[in-house]
Amino acid sequence: MIIQDVINHLEQLAPLAYAEDFDNVGLLVGDKNSKLTGVLVTLDTLEAVVNEAIEQNCNLIVSFHPIIFKGLKKITGKNYVERVVLKAIKNDIAIYSMHTALDNAQQGVNHIICEQLQLKNQHILIPQSATIKKLSTYVPKNEANQLRDALFAIGAGAIGNYNHCSFNVEGYGTFNGNENANPTIGEKGKTHTEEETKITVTFAKHLESKIIDTLFKTHSYEEVAYEITTLQNKNQNIGMGMVGEFAEAMDETEFLQHLKTKMNTGTIRHSAFLNKKIKKVAVLGGSGSFAINNAKAAGADAFVTADLKYHDFFMSENSILLSDIGHYESEQFTKNLLVAYLTKKITNFAIILSKTNTNPVKYF
Repeated sequence: MIIQDVINHLEQLAPLAYAEDFDNVGLLVGDKNSKLTGVLVTLDTLEAVVNEAIEQNCNLIVSFHPIIFKGLKKITGKNYVERVVLKAIKNDIAIYSMHTALDNAQQGVNHIICEQLQLKNQHILIPQSATIKKLSTYVPKNEANQLRDALFAIGAGAIGNYNHCSFNVEGYGTFNGNENANPTIGEKGKTHTEEETKITVTFAKHLESKIIDTLFKTHSYEEVAYEITTLQNKNQNIGMGMVGEFAEAMDETEFLQHLKTKMNTGTIRHSAFLNKKIKKVAVLGGSGSFAINNAKAAGADAFVTADLKYHDFFMSENSILLSDIGHYESEQFTKNLLVAYLTKKITNFAIILSKTNTNPVKYF
């Protein structure tokens, strides 16, 4: 097994195509074709984590946060980022980051928060748009089933809880090949009319290269007519944050104690109590002040996130309980999620949970 094999599994869980534009995700250090010796999973890649990887004979570190976020013009070891990169390179250790790709994944960061809090009826808080694409193509009628099945097999035509979804229209196509053409149907130099089926399917944008490759391999025509368009529909399976509900509503003090216990945090900063029950809760791991209005619009009684500033708490406006549990605390169970996922996918290699506490914030 090589490092790329692990990356393939990770990108099934959280395709990099859905990471935010500002982010730096994927393989940041190392050779994807290197033979794998072991995987160490961490929230942050620090020098202590690289040392741990060396001790555990792991040559791949899967990190939630990217150690390289801004461009590096020099690598001289003058700061912790450069020292980590230098040490990783010297010891042939690759570093792969998932960050907002996993934030936006349906089974990612925010799902695990909901699971920790025991929230039911989970759905995405801020669904992404422009992540669904549509393919329209034209194929000889007697080849339509073969092409549809090939497209379905790689994930086209999946909409929510349904698959094999397509729309089909029968009609007639015409074409006339010039002297350089090699038509599979008809004769060059003569206008040919063929009974065809127009097939239309939607697909997730990260599948586009596979869709095109499959279309060309399966279609019999020398020149394949097709159109791909990007839809502005909201993707209910991809996006930031999640909303869920408790089986039974609880009062605000009980909710904060539940939150403190389940998220293993010593301190919660929160807005003023509203003297109402908490049942519907919005969550967003990491810095989530940008989603306060989304949480309110979703009808959430409380919003769990991190890194709220002084003036952010005013945005509660007596309509929602804002709860800041800390950045590290909101994302700490992400590495457990990744270890569990990779352990199921890869049974013959060590998938190790880092023991290094990378939280830079200390409490007195």
